[in-house]
Amino acid sequence: MRGLIEGLNKNFESRIRLGIMSALMVNDKLDFNALKELLDVTDGNLASHLKALEKHEYIDVTKRFIGKKPNTTYTATKLGKQMFSKHLNALEKLIKGQ
Repeated sequence: MRGLIEGLNKNFESRIRLGIMSALMVNDKLDFNALKELLDVTDGNLASHLKALEKHEYIDVTKRFIGKKPNTTYTATKLGKQMFSKHLNALEKLIKGQ
């Protein structure tokens, strides 16, 4: 049982970050409003968690305008996908008690 939580990534401990990465793993990209609605969080709460994931280079951010409205989309990076998969594998091992 020693080292049972060793593979867990602290950056994914928050349920919101877990939700963001889960959504981005199954979608090529999602915009801010789609993530906000999907996760049922406030603008500020979502923005702070997205910024943290961006800081660690787990997500890419693309900003553009649609007409005169700003639109920000997010995608999981290769690193983000790798790290999230490792985190999920560690969770699975923890649950199975391996």
